Amino acid sequence: MSAGDGDAPGGALAGRRVAQVLATSTGGVGTHVRSLVGPLTAAGALLRVCGPAATDDLFGFAAAGAAFRPVQISAVPGDPRSVLALARATAGADLVHAHGLRAGLVAALARPAAGARRPLVLTLHNALQPGGGARQPLLGRVEAATIRAADLVLAASADLADNAWRAGARDVRVAPVSAPPLPAPTRDRAAVRAELGVGDRPLVVAVGRLHPQKGYGTLLDALAAAGPDAPAVAIAGDGPQRAELAARIGAEGLPVQLLGRRSDIADLLAAADACVLPSVWEARSLTAQEALRSGTPLVATRVGGLPELVGDAAELVPAGDPAALGTALAAVLGDPDRAAGLAAAGRERAAQWPDEAGTARALVAVYRELLGPPG
Repeated sequence: MSAGDGDAPGGALAGRRVAQVLATSTGGVGTHVRSLVGPLTAAGALLRVCGPAATDDLFGFAAAGAAFRPVQISAVPGDPRSVLALARATAGADLVHAHGLRAGLVAALARPAAGARRPLVLTLHNALQPGGGARQPLLGRVEAATIRAADLVLAASADLADNAWRAGARDVRVAPVSAPPLPAPTRDRAAVRAELGVGDRPLVVAVGRLHPQKGYGTLLDALAAAGPDAPAVAIAGDGPQRAELAARIGAEGLPVQLLGRRSDIADLLAAADACVLPSVWEARSLTAQEALRSGTPLVATRVGGLPELVGDAAELVPAGDPAALGTALAAVLGDPDRAAGLAAAGRERAAQWPDEAGTARALVAVYRELLGPPG
């Protein structure tokens, strides 16, 4: 018998069969789902996680105690193969919780007939980004249909909640996604800087998938404009833009290292003089949370849920504005008092956020509400 499918301990969800569904993820969504496995199983849920096999390899859902069911969630909206596979993987579940629009659409189409309906929860982690070309209207309709199909929409930020209401959602609640706490750094600042070979140059760290949403093109524009005064930049993450970014960095001789996926984010942040988040859009960025908790001064874009997340504890600039981004970085790196003030404000702001345990408790309460008393 697979882990998560056996006898459940006592708890608020004792014996309730809960399925978590996610599409391809290398970052925030997978990290969030992984953080829920322990608390939900501790509450007695018979938990299964359904998603691409690579997500279990990366995040270890089965190792954490869930029954993992490999399902390839296709990028093609409503792909019947994905729908059939997920219907089989979630058979018998009392509640399905989908994370993201791709997973949500497949979960909605895989629901049983009306006579055996089960609650469907949809968490919106990201907004539908512009740039879909001729497919954009179709994607907008798919987004609205997925949102309307859910019994409850949980939104990672207030702007996502507002969008869900406009799309016709039945019930929407803001449900902040908390970043798991980073481990303590294992190396000192000097050792990390020596590994990166930055010498006495200021070091700026960015963490996130190499994807257009993250705005790395704007960051490179800012560094190019700064010329010899540009700081050294290390970007931790991988993704579809790697070759494009690497080619530009090499062609223009920019002081940027693409580190790939890293497990030592705590070390990198502790060694950095600033963290930069130049995204086109973010909800409740895990990187922003990690930077503020670490006391690393943050320069980020004023988009999505970032202003409500960081308040006055970060330098915020318009998205897509290299001049503003460069000016803000130079101001933080060139003013130790300003940097120290941001570090202190960041730690104070972070202390006000709900932690993972609080997030999980709230989700258990939501599941109990939707499922009602055991029947």
